[in-house]
Amino acid sequence: MIKYGAVILSLLWSLTSMSNAADAVPTLTGEKPVIIAHRGASGYRPEHTLASYKLAIEMGADYIEPDLVMTKDGVMVARHDRYLGTTTDVADHPEFADRRREDSRTGRDRHEGLEWFVEDFTLAEIKTLRARQVWDSRPKQFDGKFEIPTFEEILELVQQVKTATGRTVGIYPETKAPGYFKSIGLDFEAPLLAMLKKYGYDSAEDKIFIQSFEPEILESLNQKTGMKLIMLLWPDDMKVMVPNYDLDYVAAFADGIGPLKFMLLNEQGQDNGLVKQAHALGLEVHPYTFRNDQLPEQFATPQAEYEHYFRMGVDGLFSDFSDTALAVRDRLY
Repeated sequence: MIKYGAVILSLLWSLTSMSNAADAVPTLTGEKPVIIAHRGASGYRPEHTLASYKLAIEMGADYIEPDLVMTKDGVMVARHDRYLGTTTDVADHPEFADRRREDSRTGRDRHEGLEWFVEDFTLAEIKTLRARQVWDSRPKQFDGKFEIPTFEEILELVQQVKTATGRTVGIYPETKAPGYFKSIGLDFEAPLLAMLKKYGYDSAEDKIFIQSFEPEILESLNQKTGMKLIMLLWPDDMKVMVPNYDLDYVAAFADGIGPLKFMLLNEQGQDNGLVKQAHALGLEVHPYTFRNDQLPEQFATPQAEYEHYFRMGVDGLFSDFSDTALAVRDRLY
């Protein structure tokens, strides 16, 4: 009886310790990590559509993420990148057949092969296109049903939710290829700041993060706004997974980092200390991208992957399936 009693007490102590560990949220601020709806509820609807954002909001996502690109006439619209062939029905529009061309950019971000690029289309022309699901394994019944939204339409959606429910949904815009757009006379900075100011965003207290893979625009924005800025990180070498920018450098102008999620793990799949390094510099950590249907081999379930990262102390994460991420977070905390 003594032996079994000791085992039971040991189990109870272990469970209590796990509960206490979960109660002590290991984020930078001690607050629950935020769930960022990556391109909206893109696991269920075509990405970067109002329908995708609406569903993510209904699921309870803390933030919705629009990737921003610019049309020929200087309007910010939501697409993952400049190219339109994979995410819209542009190929079905014979009137745009002659717009297909090679990418004029060079380097790592160059799109190989012929494509249609957003900067070759006016907003009126973009509005004739309809969105498509990118992933073949995801629902296709919504293809062709939804327009490409402008950034202002997305901000209007967030305002409508606040008016109707009193809930403030965060916005997490990314400036896509800002250096390239600036080089062709479509600079993000002024229209982005003007649009955000119009909808009441201008300080660190506002529920917004502005993100980019290019430090130049964030360094400039840091001089012009108090809104929180996130430096997105990518490994120069996919085998080593070392951040392409030094954290001390990033801390001089940004409030956090958005690393590829694998950059937070060592070769054994365990915490490599990058989260703690970032926190020591006052940087939040928001890794990307978590996908239920693209699960790394080391995790048996999406829930196990989310829990692994939450226990490492990430301050938020980007997910195509916000409902799953929220369920795990709210179970832990």
